[in-house]
Amino acid sequence: MLVSVIIPTYNRAGYIGCAVRSVLTQTFEDLELIVVDDGSTDNTREILSGFDDKRLKTVYQENKGVAAARNLGLDLARGLYVAFLDSDDYWLEKKLEMQLDFMHKSGFSISQTQEAWIRKGNMVNPGTRHQKFAGWIFARSLKLCLVSPSCVMMHSGLVQQGFVFNESLPACEDYDLWLRISLSYPVGLLSRGLTVKQGGRADQLSRSIIGLDLWRIQSLLNILEKEKLEPGQKALVLQALQEKSRVYMAGCQKRGRLEEAARVKEKLELCLNQTSLQER
Repeated sequence: MLVSVIIPTYNRAGYIGCAVRSVLTQTFEDLELIVVDDGSTDNTREILSGFDDKRLKTVYQENKGVAAARNLGLDLARGLYVAFLDSDDYWLEKKLEMQLDFMHKSGFSISQTQEAWIRKGNMVNPGTRHQKFAGWIFARSLKLCLVSPSCVMMHSGLVQQGFVFNESLPACEDYDLWLRISLSYPVGLLSRGLTVKQGGRADQLSRSIIGLDLWRIQSLLNILEKEKLEPGQKALVLQALQEKSRVYMAGCQKRGRLEEAARVKEKLELCLNQTSLQER
């Protein structure tokens, strides 16, 4: 049963080798590994060329962002299941074997594992607010993304239904996808720390982009516009949208970015007015 593993990478020459090795040394061997080099300018290509394994496919594209890189991997994937791994993270050797067994027995179409965190070379425990949950997690996930890409495995049927990453979002594209999926599917949780997530560096997307809530706001606006929401779900999305907009606008005003605050306020008011008209 083929599993397609997708690693997007951009200038991670110091980490990509570890990520690739952690996939190719899995106890579950019926896999293909698709590494999408998103326009790296370091020696990433040289490192990837050093692997001699027919299961590894490397693809190069001009820099388009992580969402486009993952989507290219999804276009090329042939597996019944798809798993993601960020290029600066790695898996323990039984990750795929145990997660596949979990999904077969549980019947989930999408699941994630627990993870260990390394920050600046030290092992740390994830904070309470990052606690993962199983089942219908949509409401819990509105405030903060509770699904880690490197922990995820999902059935390829979800991709065929159109569940792919939104390439218009330069960040929080994972927050957006997991929210859309969790509207229709429960998310399984394998309570084993089989993924190691490395962080605490300035080159990480979450640290290099200022005002990440802007892209969460855009995701929520898109969901309100395009997804079929039950009344309770719509109310939760509107509540999260207003809270994130309030925090983001306050940050803009504090930093003197008054035009940006006004722009977001205008978009929020337009959305609220349209929602009010629809409910009449």
